[in-house]
Amino acid sequence: MPEYVVLLRGINVGGKSLKMGPLVELFEAMNLREVRTYIQSGNVLFSATAKDAGNIKERLQARIAEQFGLEVTVILRTREELRKVIENNSLLEAGSREVERMHVTFLEEEPKAGLRGALPVVKNTLDEFRIAGKEVYLYCPGGYGKTVYSNSNLEKNLGVKATTRNWRTVNKLFEMMAAG
Repeated sequence: MPEYVVLLRGINVGGKSLKMGPLVELFEAMNLREVRTYIQSGNVLFSATAKDAGNIKERLQARIAEQFGLEVTVILRTREELRKVIENNSLLEAGSREVERMHVTFLEEEPKAGLRGALPVVKNTLDEFRIAGKEVYLYCPGGYGKTVYSNSNLEKNLGVKATTRNWRTVNKLFEMMAAG
């Protein structure tokens, strides 16, 4: 059965509080199997048939709003897509960098061609980014909390909804999926 990860934007930060237990129950009520979470920030792994996974993003957004009163962005990736995210991090290939300063911003969809170049390169920062499909790889040597390439900035400049995870979390999610 195909495996998926759902990344919820802004859960358990900024007043959007959601306990993982009730979230797991919601997923299970939607016929999703092997549901498990990783840390309290809206990372949910599950297995589903193609039929049950159909329109999952829209159904989850509606059910979370209905059951918990939260409007959240739901970003979905398959196990294979997450594997490619890890393999395609060109920032790792570009030289020695502190892995704990790396992040991936997952975009809901690819930015429109005209907007891909809309992300300004800021000259007075050491932060780096690479856009690859539906992901933005970030290296923030001063820390993600200080980057000019925040999630909100990327959403505004690229015109798509997004959520960001640190590199360790991305790899842990893939490990959990591989372990089944």
